Amino acid sequence: MSACVKVSRSGSRAKVQSGGRSSSLEIKEKEIREKGSEILREQLDAAKRELKLKDKECERLSQVRNQLEQELEELTASLFEEAHKMVHEANVKQAAAEKQLKEAQGKIDVLQAEVTALKTLVLTSTPSSPNRQLHPQLQPSGTRGAYKHVGGHVRNKSASGGFPPSPGKPEPSSVSIQPAAKEDREMDSVLYAEFLMWKENPSVEHSSAFLSRIYREDIGPCLSFTRSELVQSAVENNSLTIEPVAMSALPMVKASAIECGGPNGFRAAIETKCALSGISRLCQHRIKLGDKGSYYYISPSSRTRITAVCNFFTYIRYIQQGLVRHDAEQMFWEVMRLRREMTVAKLGFYLTDQG
Repeated sequence: MSACVKVSRSGSRAKVQSGGRSSSLEIKEKEIREKGSEILREQLDAAKRELKLKDKECERLSQVRNQLEQELEELTASLFEEAHKMVHEANVKQAAAEKQLKEAQGKIDVLQAEVTALKTLVLTSTPSSPNRQLHPQLQPSGTRGAYKHVGGHVRNKSASGGFPPSPGKPEPSSVSIQPAAKEDREMDSVLYAEFLMWKENPSVEHSSAFLSRIYREDIGPCLSFTRSELVQSAVENNSLTIEPVAMSALPMVKASAIECGGPNGFRAAIETKCALSGISRLCQHRIKLGDKGSYYYISPSSRTRITAVCNFFTYIRYIQQGLVRHDAEQMFWEVMRLRREMTVAKLGFYLTDQG
């Protein structure tokens, strides 16, 4: 009986001990889980903080990028305006210089005619037979008033009838330098209204009344070559390239290749048929259409016509892209100036380098 009691007591002690160990293990596991959860929370918080910092950095970089893009756009617009202004000022100065040159040439012609007349007077005067027109003191007192001292030369008002001017030279007494007429302008209300409607939604399509008129009145006639299909679509798509003729690019054809003087030295030219007009001319430029490898030699007149149309499309695209910061009236008059260039070019007028 005592042995049975001992066995039962030892069994109960073993159960109590095993129960204590399991409870302590559960407590330890719970502590471990809590520590692990705490570590994970700390790592999650750190990751969130790092993510916030990266978001702020991305936002800052985005602002910097937007600022740089805006500055680049403003710089491009200002550069275009400055270049346009410089070209306009250069054209004004060139026109003023040409006007001054014409006036100076007229004055030179007058002076040359006066010098020729004075030489004739001097050659016909000798000590034994002095020329009374050259020596007014020999004239009777009643006729001396007919002489006038002009610019250091003695000249009789009626002497021009006795000495005819040289061929092609104007008479000194009848030449007067006429001031050049000032160009004025008046806005066409219909054209301006069409331009304002187009400016609200600018594009290069033919659908607007503004561009439809210009295509019909200027672009079409200016590009109406014998082979106009070569260039019109390329000009509209901005895929046409014009470049000077290089000596190394001259083909082996029966044509005379020469060098033409220009402001930057010499450049090559080839006398051959213009690919657009079909007429034999001295071609100093060639065109390339898109990505095609073929080149076409063009005459100076054809180049001027293509360039006039390309300049118009370039300005229209700048307006479409918002790069022109002028008011509507200034834009309109610039478009009218470019239309005038197309009109002059299609009539066959163009400028050449004086070499």
